[in-house]
Amino acid sequence: MAAEVTDVLDAQREEERGKAIRALLRHPLLTPEAPDFRLVRKHQGWLTDWFAREAGWSLHADTAAARLRKVPSRHVDGTRAAQTKGKVAFSRRRYVLTCLALAALERADSQVTLGWLAERMLAFAGDPDLIASGMVFTLGTREERTDLATVAGLLIGIGVLNKVAGDEAAYVSGSGDALYDVNRRVLAVLLATRRGPSMVQAAELDERLSAITEELVPDTEDGRNRLIRHSLVRRLLDDPVLYYHELSEAERGYLERQRGPLLKRLTEATGLVAEVRSEGIALLDPTREATDLGMPEEGTDGHATLLLAEYLADHLRMYPGTAVETDQARNEMERLAVRHRTLWRKNASVPELTAGAIYRLASLGLIRLQADAIVPLPALARFGFADPVITGKKADDSAITESKDA
Repeated sequence: MAAEVTDVLDAQREEERGKAIRALLRHPLLTPEAPDFRLVRKHQGWLTDWFAREAGWSLHADTAAARLRKVPSRHVDGTRAAQTKGKVAFSRRRYVLTCLALAALERADSQVTLGWLAERMLAFAGDPDLIASGMVFTLGTREERTDLATVAGLLIGIGVLNKVAGDEAAYVSGSGDALYDVNRRVLAVLLATRRGPSMVQAAELDERLSAITEELVPDTEDGRNRLIRHSLVRRLLDDPVLYYHELSEAERGYLERQRGPLLKRLTEATGLVAEVRSEGIALLDPTREATDLGMPEEGTDGHATLLLAEYLADHLRMYPGTAVETDQARNEMERLAVRHRTLWRKNASVPELTAGAIYRLASLGLIRLQADAIVPLPALARFGFADPVITGKKADDSAITESKDA
């Protein structure tokens, strides 16, 4: 009986740890209001050791916040922009405003208004480097005020600001303001770099990104293997798909030798399921707890994306390695819009649906954008289907059919 109780407790502990990992993968910054914050605090020691050992990521957790300091394995992915509630990706301007707002909040009182932040933005706007980069702020237009209000919404969402009174929409229209409490303890753990950006002398963006995320390891075989392992694990945990052709020769060699034990450790700890194919590996999340973007999804946008994926998968099967012009994808979406006009929302436009579907498919590692063309990638084949084929006959001579996956 005691052994059975121990087994149950062990299984419960493993389940809680996996749930905590998935929560941190999806939300690297958790505050006490988050449902899984308690689990992260409960298993903090184990989680800290696991993330450091497997991915080289550090975990900070206290009573105010849990912060997983993720470091990406590469800096070329442009599909991971912050998003508003309407799933609109942040523009460059909004990113700059976010950084300037955080800089202003470092020197702010415990409470601020959106109007005060606007004044600080205008004070920063005279910086010669900002002007030289083309970032000019006047906040005199509704669009610019909307950008600032959207930034405030993001900071509320991650817990840096807590709304006390007012409304961002009133500020945008010029009829009011919004008041916030500043959560300094959350603000203090936001930066997830290994070096302070102000300590980097490089001017080019790629060089600066490499410098602030550089991982220093001993120049030994063990150190180099650890660096490779961390890079692979980061891609498996953080990227939708790891394609073999994108790996270096050293990474491919390490993965060939260590794939079995590596995937076993990751799947047992996280609860994710490894799908290994000839082109690469994906860790699938049956719970969807670690997934911020998935397929299929309900609604007009989800349906349109799935149908476009099927169209591109068919192209991949018939013409492997060839691209599809963006105009072709738009034409296909127009055809689909006519076919499903009674099911899709009436205000959905073809350009909007096409752009959204392409963005989602690229974010999921299913396509690669190349100038004005779309290159279907191997993982997209799971969304393509061939016509049913006869595979045999029952005793009563009725046909047995099946649908073949692409």
